Amino acid sequence: MLAEVSALLVPLAAAIGYSSYKARQFEHTYPNIGELTDVGGYRMNAVHIARPENADLPALVFIHGASGNLLDQVVAFRAALEGRAEMLFVDRPGHGYSERGGPENAVPSGQADAIARLMEKRGIEKAVIVGHSFGGAITAAFGLRHPDKTSGLLFLAPATHPWPGGIDWYYHVATAPVVGWLFNHAVVVPLGLRRLERGTLNVFRPNPRPADYIEKTGPSLVLRPNAFHNNAADFKRLLAYVKAYSPLYSQITAPTVIITGDSDEVVWEHLHSRGLARDISGSELITVRGVGHKPDYLATDVAIAAMEKISGKPRDLQAAARRAEERLAASREQTRATLSSLTPDALRGA
Repeated sequence: MLAEVSALLVPLAAAIGYSSYKARQFEHTYPNIGELTDVGGYRMNAVHIARPENADLPALVFIHGASGNLLDQVVAFRAALEGRAEMLFVDRPGHGYSERGGPENAVPSGQADAIARLMEKRGIEKAVIVGHSFGGAITAAFGLRHPDKTSGLLFLAPATHPWPGGIDWYYHVATAPVVGWLFNHAVVVPLGLRRLERGTLNVFRPNPRPADYIEKTGPSLVLRPNAFHNNAADFKRLLAYVKAYSPLYSQITAPTVIITGDSDEVVWEHLHSRGLARDISGSELITVRGVGHKPDYLATDVAIAAMEKISGKPRDLQAAARRAEERLAASREQTRATLSSLTPDALRGA
């Protein structure tokens, strides 16, 4: 009997040890570039860019999506907006380097409240709230719950409405008692590392993923046990949450723009983005043809034009989207031409 128990426990202990080592390695590779701020019994992490002297935009608050952290939006927007606005890039509660806080932070409304408190602590009275993917549900909650702090809302491929079906099996396992702890501490790292390449390619499909995306944005941070559990807990509660709260979106009065790709296979634009455009009076829906789930990277210029329009500047966002489509089409054509000019030996790396 002892031999059988040992045969089970030894590889399990080895897997837990390996996962613990890798989690420390992830943090060494992607150290925290933000600052932790107490928001009422727990700390939120964020990169805060102070308002520049010649700012021409209102304050901007960026909310990342599922399985992500603040680096995703920092890489997409910081350099392009430097010198134009005060910016706050947030690690959502329990993600990146933010602490989780209480059970209320397992739903978008609680995370929206946490971000509102963080804004207060950082001296930001009002801001345009920019949310990508899962961050879209939090952006909508923010607009509902904190209209006095909302200069406008910008949704990027948002997840905001009920969808048919469920969620991936591993989110259920990760949140199960006892088994979930073992799964998160022993299985997630090796399983996740094998899926990381394919997963990041999928969110950009049908467009190519930037070559340095993984290197710059630290997606492996979500494979740490606590982060993965929190990410799974968020997913498990999202469908019930949007079923209950999406009927309230018609109460949102802030200037709103929704930017989506027509080829998004991660969050269906016909349910979520079109649903928001239907529900929020006066909102503007911008569909960029040929773009998947990452308009923040593939149509960054359109997103910035939307921020400008929300702030009161005259901008033709439909024309901006058409220009982005032309740019992306030219890039694809150039890639095809480059590949077709390579000899078979060159393609094999000879």
